[in-house]
Amino acid sequence: MLSSDDLDLLVTRGFVVVEGLLPDYLLTALVADCQALDADDALRPAAVGRGEGRTRDASLRGDAIRWIDPHPEVPVRGEFLARLDALRIELNRQLMLGLDHFEAHYAIYPPGAGYVRHVDRFRDDDARTVSFAAYLNPDWSEDDGGALRLYLPGGEVDIVPRLGTCALFLSASIEHEVLTTQRPRMSIAGWFRRRPLLPLKVVPG
Repeated sequence: MLSSDDLDLLVTRGFVVVEGLLPDYLLTALVADCQALDADDALRPAAVGRGEGRTRDASLRGDAIRWIDPHPEVPVRGEFLARLDALRIELNRQLMLGLDHFEAHYAIYPPGAGYVRHVDRFRDDDARTVSFAAYLNPDWSEDDGGALRLYLPGGEVDIVPRLGTCALFLSASIEHEVLTTQRPRMSIAGWFRRRPLLPLKVVPG
């Protein structure tokens, strides 16, 4: 779970970077699962936008993804989702965010790929509240590229995607990008979501 200091940082500056949030055995299993899905050609090129504006353009976003759903033959997925759901409950208890559920996908960026600067919340959908990233890259160095760059009022912050590093940030306000990677880069991207705030309907009296 997050410490009180971690929660304070998420509230006061909009992001927090955490080591040790996921245990080593679980990280090892997630790496193996992601690699197995990639070997089976089970990841698909990611898109940007939504609805009629949804498009696949590797110059904007170059990763391939696979959504993480519970599977009886792959217990690591269920354990990961259970841990993040427990974190959702803790965020609600401590910060009263009204988070309704958590969703996540694996992402693999091939060498030369990245993801241009953007925010995670859609203009017509306010459900995404806190973004989450977990990195699955053993023996990663800054020279390998692929950092998550956050654009903050005080300047840029780069997060190196080393195995076990996790980041949480506010979906609506933190612009970010994935810098060009020099090696295949594995991660989990996720979102803690609340129920959308729907407009009130006026019923004739």
